[in-house]
Amino acid sequence: GELQASGGGLVQTGGSLRLSCVVSGFTFDDYSIGWFRQAPGKEREGVSCISSAYGQFNYVDSVKGRFTISSDKAQRTVYLQMNNLKPEDTAVYYCAASSWDRMCMYRDDVLDKGMNYWGKGTLVTVSS
Repeated sequence: GELQASGGGLVQTGGSLRLSCVVSGFTFDDYSIGWFRQAPGKEREGVSCISSAYGQFNYVDSVKGRFTISSDKAQRTVYLQMNNLKPEDTAVYYCAASSWDRMCMYRDDVLDKGMNYWGKGTLVTVSS
């Protein structure tokens, strides 16, 4: 399977970006697909996750109400809509997929290690 993330860029505080993750090589509905991010000098963290069977999950309190994960099965794409961006959202954002449709129910290291496929990251920079 392959995942290709795009949509990152430079944006001012308060701005918006929509990240896209196009997946191929596996059955879209059978997988959990998540967005992760890694800020400079910090560990990678799970941001949001979605599966057809179990819905959407968010893991970072600071993005709740600002970030929304969604999917388009026909386009085989998972989106991360990011609104009201803040400098602390600056990071490389990755999408990843797990063959277990319950993977989104887990967090932190379990979620991270449970992903079978990773895309290359897309850089989001939020200027103050």
